[in-house]
Amino acid sequence: MAVYKKEQASKRFTTVERGPGHYEDIAALALENSIEHLNHAYRSKLCGAEGAVEFRDGGVYTYDNHGKRYLDCLGGYGIFNVGHRHPKVIAAVKAQLDQVCLHSQDLLNPWAAHLASQLSSVAPGNLKYTFFCNSGTEAVEGAIKLARLYTGKTEIISTKNSYHGVSMGALSATGREVFRKPFEPLLNGFVHVPFGDVEAIEAAIGKNTAAVILEPIQGEGGIHVPPPGYLRKVRQITKKKGVLLILDEVQTGMGRTGRMFACEHEAVVPDILCLAKALGGGVMPIGCFMSTSKIWKVLEPNPSIHNSTFGGNPLACTAASACLEVLMEEHLPARAAVMGNYFTRALTELRKRYPKYIADVRGRGLLIGLEFTSRELREVVQEHLFHRGVLVAATMNANRTIRIEPPLIITESQINLMVDTLEGIFKDVSSKGKMRTDKKKKKHA
Repeated sequence: MAVYKKEQASKRFTTVERGPGHYEDIAALALENSIEHLNHAYRSKLCGAEGAVEFRDGGVYTYDNHGKRYLDCLGGYGIFNVGHRHPKVIAAVKAQLDQVCLHSQDLLNPWAAHLASQLSSVAPGNLKYTFFCNSGTEAVEGAIKLARLYTGKTEIISTKNSYHGVSMGALSATGREVFRKPFEPLLNGFVHVPFGDVEAIEAAIGKNTAAVILEPIQGEGGIHVPPPGYLRKVRQITKKKGVLLILDEVQTGMGRTGRMFACEHEAVVPDILCLAKALGGGVMPIGCFMSTSKIWKVLEPNPSIHNSTFGGNPLACTAASACLEVLMEEHLPARAAVMGNYFTRALTELRKRYPKYIADVRGRGLLIGLEFTSRELREVVQEHLFHRGVLVAATMNANRTIRIEPPLIITESQINLMVDTLEGIFKDVSSKGKMRTDKKKKKHA
């Protein structure tokens, strides 16, 4: 006890008196605490350098602690498909807080069972059984384990420039050296082939291949859409060779590309499907992997061989259930197709006017990649979009490209605002030759 008191005397434990103003209190210390207790990198983080703290949000907008409004074209890297704080999702979670928050593990969890039933009804083909976890990385980890367990084989084919997560198994599938190299040796048995190359996948399949894992559209790779028919041909090859197909729809699922799942554009049914991000309705973290009755049987002898303490908890599952209902009731996948076409056309017209700045516009639905002619230009444009009230971010594996992933409820006028703001930045760059950024001029103590 004396040692404990001595340690406490040299440290300061802060408390917050929770009430109407408590969020303002912790917001005032957010930058300092982030630098000192999360990561020193927050010294150079754009919103941190400006002292901007996320304070409240709703619909397609987020607001900082100074009251400034931002049009959210980043969407939390794809989690806010139904918008920020959708009333139905919020109400579902609030109601569940008065019932059961986290499950005891021993009794049946009704929300997990109900959500699994709902997912089975909207998932492509004969995908029927679901395992719930907390993130996309965990979903990929479980999918890899299930594929190895079911086939008795160990090799997994992935693609170059892919992104499947950062835990050891998911990182082994990820196809970018900058993430992989510092943590090698990773898991054995992972092969990476060019994305969009059917022949490369077929050539890589061997007698010990358990599965092929793909993103229908490479998200962090720079929003790359494969050639038409690619997924369908890969599906045909994997069936012919007796290899499982895992589709990572963590970023492309839940209506983002104009269908509930991106694989539906080519009528492809995977053996295992991974979901996360938008599944929680922008309110709760939840991920899952799904498969067929035939494959799921391998888990019956020992159902606990893969498990998660918090996976499938009632709060997360009720949020996901409400999210699915909103997607269906408000026809948001179809809306993503319409608004995505409008957004892409507007950006393509902008590219025609400013070919010196925009190298490419690509994507599907409201998953859009805007590639600039240089990394430096992308950084300047991204920062000035922030200053002018539009949130975007770069893709991790393609530093010249920004992702555009707004909530699926975005309107034409809001899209016009983003495009007009972007054009205003280009005009400023054109008139000044080169726009310096405040970020580069500042020195942080």
